[in-house]
Amino acid sequence: MKKSLWILLLITTVVLVVTGIQIVEKTIAAAESQQQKAAPKLDAVKVDPKHYKVEYENDSVRVLRITYGPHEKSPMHSHPANLTIGITGGQTKEVFPDGKSETGKGTPGDFGSNAAVTHSSENLGDKPFEAFLIELKGREKP
Repeated sequence: MKKSLWILLLITTVVLVVTGIQIVEKTIAAAESQQQKAAPKLDAVKVDPKHYKVEYENDSVRVLRITYGPHEKSPMHSHPANLTIGITGGQTKEVFPDGKSETGKGTPGDFGSNAAVTHSSENLGDKPFEAFLIELKGREKP
């Protein structure tokens, strides 16, 4: 199956599951610091249209395509609870409003769930980074 068809099928499946069934049962309460909760909500698409593009949107979800060139950084921005699907994989760094940071490494096809967050992002790799982010509207936790 072609990569683009596989990705479209994966996104369609995730959107259907998210709008019909609660996918994630675990909590991520420790993931949000008090500063993150108090941080202003900065829409990623508005503050960083170079790296975030809306691919699909309805009343429940907004699907963003994330693209970063090698070593590119984003300004501080926010996301509601979300699901991520890695397209290219790579290594990224997230910096939070309180100055703390964490790095992550992924491979193509990796799937994750995240609580609402305010952060800046950086592609630490020498190759482009691409992923889909499915924002769950009005939710703090997936």
